[in-house]
Amino acid sequence: MTQFAFYYVGIGAAVFLLGYFQISLWVTAAARQIQLIRRMYFSKVMRMEIGWFDCTSVGELNTRMSDDINKINDAIADQVAIFLQRFTTFVCGFCIGFVKGWKLTLVIVAASPLIGIGAGLMALFVAKLTGMELQAYAKAGAVADEVLSSIRTVSAFGGELKEVQRYDRNLISAQRWGIRKGLIMGFFTGYMWLIIFLCYGLAFWYGSSLVVDAKEYTPGTLLQVFFGVLIAAMNLGQASPCLEAFAAGRGAATIIFETIDRVRMLDVIILHLFDPYKVQCFQRKPLPLTDKSHFSNLSVAVKSGETTAFVGPSGAGKSTAIQLIQRFYDPKEGMVTLDGHDIRGLNIQWLRSLIGIVEQEPVLFATTIAENIRYGRPGVSMEGIITAAKEANAYNFIMDLPQKFDTLVGEGGGQMSGGQKQRIAIARALVRNPRILLLDMATSALDNESEAIVQEALDKVRMGRTTISIAHRLSTIKNADVIVGFEHGRAVERGKHNELLERKGVYFTLVTLQSQGDKALNEKARQSRASIRQRSRSQLSNLIPESSVSIDAVPEEEDDEPVEPAPVTRILKYNIPEWPYMLFGSFGAAINGGVNPVYSLLFSQILATFSVTDPVAQRKEIDGICLFFVMVGVVSFFTQMLQSYAFSKSGELLTRRLRRLGFHAMLGQEIGWFDDHRNSPGALTTRLATDASQVQGATGSQIGMIVNSLTNIGVAVLMSFYFSWKLTLLILCFLPFIALSGGFQAKMLTGFAKEDKQAMETAGRISGEALNNIRTIAGLGKERSFVDMYDAQLDAPYQAALKKANVYGACYGFAQCVVFLTNSASYRFGGYLVRQEGLHFSLVFRVISAIVTSGTALGRASSYTPDYAKAKISAARFFQLLDRVPKISVYSDKGDKWDNFQGNIDFIDCKFTYPTRPDIQVLNGLNVSVKPGQTLAFVGSSGCGKSTSVQLLERFYDPDHGKVLIDGHNSTHVNVPFLRSKIGIVSQEPILFDCSIAENIKYGNNLREIGMNEVISAAKKAQLHDFVMSLPEKYDTNVGAQGSQLSRGQKQRIAIARAIIRDPKILLLDEATSALDTESEKTVQEALDKAREGRTCIVIAHRLSTIQNSDIIAVMSRGFVIEKGAHDQLMALKGAYYKLVTTGAPIS
Repeated sequence: MTQFAFYYVGIGAAVFLLGYFQISLWVTAAARQIQLIRRMYFSKVMRMEIGWFDCTSVGELNTRMSDDINKINDAIADQVAIFLQRFTTFVCGFCIGFVKGWKLTLVIVAASPLIGIGAGLMALFVAKLTGMELQAYAKAGAVADEVLSSIRTVSAFGGELKEVQRYDRNLISAQRWGIRKGLIMGFFTGYMWLIIFLCYGLAFWYGSSLVVDAKEYTPGTLLQVFFGVLIAAMNLGQASPCLEAFAAGRGAATIIFETIDRVRMLDVIILHLFDPYKVQCFQRKPLPLTDKSHFSNLSVAVKSGETTAFVGPSGAGKSTAIQLIQRFYDPKEGMVTLDGHDIRGLNIQWLRSLIGIVEQEPVLFATTIAENIRYGRPGVSMEGIITAAKEANAYNFIMDLPQKFDTLVGEGGGQMSGGQKQRIAIARALVRNPRILLLDMATSALDNESEAIVQEALDKVRMGRTTISIAHRLSTIKNADVIVGFEHGRAVERGKHNELLERKGVYFTLVTLQSQGDKALNEKARQSRASIRQRSRSQLSNLIPESSVSIDAVPEEEDDEPVEPAPVTRILKYNIPEWPYMLFGSFGAAINGGVNPVYSLLFSQILATFSVTDPVAQRKEIDGICLFFVMVGVVSFFTQMLQSYAFSKSGELLTRRLRRLGFHAMLGQEIGWFDDHRNSPGALTTRLATDASQVQGATGSQIGMIVNSLTNIGVAVLMSFYFSWKLTLLILCFLPFIALSGGFQAKMLTGFAKEDKQAMETAGRISGEALNNIRTIAGLGKERSFVDMYDAQLDAPYQAALKKANVYGACYGFAQCVVFLTNSASYRFGGYLVRQEGLHFSLVFRVISAIVTSGTALGRASSYTPDYAKAKISAARFFQLLDRVPKISVYSDKGDKWDNFQGNIDFIDCKFTYPTRPDIQVLNGLNVSVKPGQTLAFVGSSGCGKSTSVQLLERFYDPDHGKVLIDGHNSTHVNVPFLRSKIGIVSQEPILFDCSIAENIKYGNNLREIGMNEVISAAKKAQLHDFVMSLPEKYDTNVGAQGSQLSRGQKQRIAIARAIIRDPKILLLDEATSALDTESEKTVQEALDKAREGRTCIVIAHRLSTIQNSDIIAVMSRGFVIEKGAHDQLMALKGAYYKLVTTGAPIS
């Protein structure tokens, strides 16, 4: 006995060493490969042309660099070793079986296809049902996506509760499929257990007859064969997860390797042919771009040493022209030439080294000021940096900072004010001593004070360089040598400031609107003492970095704001209605837990029967035991089904309830919440889809697992104490180790991912920064240095991975050898008890096998914790959403309501900035009022705050300062649903829902049921009825997603009918006819004129014909009204409005 105990110890030690080596060597090998793949992938991505980045989102690339490469890692690391180990175990087990006793082995093997078939079918059904469930959920997801994408329309028409119900209806089918899936899984799991127990019964019955009747085997042989085959089969089952990892890794690798192997379109060609200081003259020939043709035939020549200014409305192709000069893109036709050479023949890096660029939103990198300037020219001396800073008017403010040039600018330059960032960017462009200077709206985002400083800096620098400047503020362009006016991708006019004013074209329109706006602004500044505040602020801002961190500055930390995991009790609270299911499920789980120990009891009982001398009694006992096996199998079949069905039912009901509550909470948030890019429709629908279903992991199946493990251990320990308390105590000393080893293995598989993540953080930051600002980096020609920085950061994760390989190997070895050590000690002590105290030998087996099996069960239970932790975090994220109190509540009954709603509107000194763009003042003290039944028209260039004022009235937002009065009530005190029920809106791009025309019209009033007659009368008023009647399905015609089946004019008229059926007191028309052709515009205009009768109306329009008959016309610029009055009054004023009307210039 002692000798065998020593064998066990020896095997244990060997297993420890082998386990250590097999894991650590494979993990090390994988770490090296992964480091190489990361490096190659990143350096390849950094060399792609810009067009490639337009088609590939930065988020996607970041995910690929982290998740996909981790998947490859999983596939080539420890999984390979574990797979090989399991596979060899499988082969050896069968070999032992066939060598020692081929008859019994064949009998067991004959039954095994049934298990295989069961497993295969289960996988098939689960995949199919998961597919069905996802498809069913996809419908609900589509509803959620549609609603969240058009949240403004939903809020405007008060459709929130209606949408929640529509969403809930679509969830029911997903829930049904989920429950079916649970039932099927339970059925197959039960089936497999049933087969296994039947198999045991058969094997023991046949084996014992071989031992007892035919005397072919000894009891020992029976055990060897049986265990050999059993363990082989188990290991084959355990090898399958590894195959999944391999498949996932291969899938991820294809995308990564495709990128690595891709040949870029504009690769760096080495050509240093000519002296860069010759005259530089660009000629841009026709460049039609494909999709939305940005350029249809652009031809511009820029002479050397001159300053050329590009002006034009946004989207006219100004920035695109600049990007062609930098060769971020190549023209589809025509060419860009530099000194007569087509730039496609020049070395890209060299070309870009000649160009200095200052963009509208300058990108700074997260390092010091000096380093940021040095990016312009590597290896430049400190003197060079200081000179550049002086030229850029940046030197003084830098010297005022405590750390001077070593001040860190923060992520994306977030610690600096706009003007400071601009000046650092200018210094960066100057330090290159560029021959060509490109200024893309370099001063547009600044206040007057800093604009003047930056402008002065730019004027200094332009001397003697070829400069192309794009600007919206005309004051900055007046003194350019040549001004080129762009429209729709063409250069439509060029000349000096005065020549262009006489032409009364694009340039003229822009100047007129602006100069009026500027005048008014200056007036205003004089009236209020605001100018002092403004000035002192901008001077302060030179000293104190403003904290207006721009929103895009933090690409990395978006999703993982730390969330405290939710308490389980709160999750269970949401699951209370399902308590009967949970009770039954737990009952099933408890019985399933008891099965394991009972199995070891039967098993040792069989050994005992071989020592019975009387053959008849022996036979009887053997048959009894085999029958008992069958019974256990049948019971197990039913309880597995019960457990699985009950918990899936409770889990699916919980998921549905949470999804509904979550969706309800989302629709209750104020509109500003949806502006945050973290709450984009895509992100929110994903959150509904995944978070809600992950929460299941903390209730249903998790409880089942815990109950299962507890009963398993409980039954085993009680049984063992009953048979032999001494031996049990000895084994219990080992139990923590066995459980630990089980837990260790589970932890290994999940825990290391986390540490890797932290090690990859810094590398991820660099890659994120590089990819987000790829244009700046390419313009500076700094790709290489970023690749080098990234490489340097990869070293830490690599070292960590090597360290991990050793730890992981040791843990794995320990987990493998613990069982052998336990066996060694317990069999030795068991032998001693048999000899000294006359314990029956079958009881030794009974106790040992009972406890060892339950120990592994304990380990398995601890392996479920990752799901559990994930569930708690998902739940916490969910509860965060449910607990958030919106700033403007849609569901509350608080707030004023009154009976005779007139529709009297006053905007009093409203100031407003959008929450996501706190640094841009949209409304700057808006004062305007409308009496009931009047029509007010807003006119002005885009971005002057026309639509914003409408949104304040709808209470999508509340003003930051000043107030909106409705019938004398402050809008912030009015009940939101009540206010919105009085307002109808027709917007520029009307959003329709994916349902019938009639339903879309009925959407106008969600407070009551609307009859078909009302729908028809509204449609007639909107000039829509005749068109609908001409359709085959009339009012039941489906409009398609977002109304895609209809033309613009038809959609507009449906939107008008929808607004009419609401019978609003206030009608808002936001560019309701701007996108239509003349014919349909007439029809729609008639419809609108009808709709306006007797209502207060606010019109925003670009075409003057639509505005002339308004009662009040308000001309807006820069967020406030510069002149207002009726058409005739304004014409008499001869101000901005007069100029616009007389020149017939477009007002945009």
